[in-house]
Amino acid sequence: MNRHLLLLTLCQGLFLVNNVTFIAINGLVGLQLAPHAWMATLPVMGYVVGGAIAAPLVARTQTRYGRRGSFQIGLVVALGSALLAAHAAQAHSFWLLMLATVVAGYYNANGQLYRFAAAELTRPDWHEKAVSLVLAGGLLGAVVGPNMAAWTRTLLPTPFVAAYLTLAVVALLAMGVMALIEFPPAPVRARHAPQGRPLAEIMRQPVFIVATLGAAIGYGVMNLLMAATPLAMQVCGFEFGATAMVLQWHVIGMYAPGFFTGHLIRRFGVLTVMGVGVLLNGLCVAVALAGVELHHFLAALILLGVGWNFLFTGATTLALQAWRPEEKDRAQAAINFCVFATMAVTSFSSGALVTTQGWGWLNYGSMPALVLMAAALVWLKLRHLPAQQAT
Repeated sequence: MNRHLLLLTLCQGLFLVNNVTFIAINGLVGLQLAPHAWMATLPVMGYVVGGAIAAPLVARTQTRYGRRGSFQIGLVVALGSALLAAHAAQAHSFWLLMLATVVAGYYNANGQLYRFAAAELTRPDWHEKAVSLVLAGGLLGAVVGPNMAAWTRTLLPTPFVAAYLTLAVVALLAMGVMALIEFPPAPVRARHAPQGRPLAEIMRQPVFIVATLGAAIGYGVMNLLMAATPLAMQVCGFEFGATAMVLQWHVIGMYAPGFFTGHLIRRFGVLTVMGVGVLLNGLCVAVALAGVELHHFLAALILLGVGWNFLFTGATTLALQAWRPEEKDRAQAAINFCVFATMAVTSFSSGALVTTQGWGWLNYGSMPALVLMAAALVWLKLRHLPAQQAT
């Protein structure tokens, strides 16, 4: 751990304050403003659709302005989109809220690169620990995000306007922290220097395929269940305070393991840790199907969080093997595009399923993706066995 890595960890925490608050309130604000109930989670979907749209643009700004310049542009967008969302809630405009969340997706696409930037702030033998520790910064989001949403929900006459305004303050704070981080200078590329392999060739690698699946399915399943939780708990008669508590422990489950996931990966191997993540996601579904009492929601969401951490941290670590330095911006953008596209589908499906089919069928819907992920891990492990036996 060095000063710059610590500051990036703090930026990750502030990024998660934004994400968790958006998840906690966008579905509920959407339910108040949407023309139809099944459209309630469209503002959540807008956030990830915006991220998918912005991913290629972010890759170009990373190349042109470097890590810190591009990250600061993302924070300026975060500030503006939070103010626009506050205005949308005040004006009771569902479509203006949709626009605000799509614009905020640019910040989402930027923030998703913090974990890759972490590896650049340490020596090579510390990469998996650096990724894990920066992701652990999300604990700040776990503690502050749900509580901030609960505390500010009725601070102003229109519900949740104050929560969006507070996110603007969070973005300003993050700008100040980001200004203190010194990232390694990007290598100077001559005009005719090699640009690396074509993106299609990079994406055909088995390691890249499984890493992308791990990131996309890990986030997709987590988003499918987490985005629906506030709506499901409201239908079951729980107050918002109980929902905020469940989300808080869920996000703690997502990021607290970051203090040791890197050690587990070095000790047991990345595929083993990702496999445990799939298993924990399966246990989450089993608990969620067992009942709809508060302890069922709480236990299921904690398992979902820890499962996501193992799967996503492992996928990020695995992905670092798939590209050369001159290829990283394009390759990372491709992974993030797949993550955001998956999240967009699950965000829409989440609201549609939970409001039309119920919490049970929503959980059943996550199982095919988990089976696919388990099969992909077995496939990659079997491909690696001959090489391991030869050595």
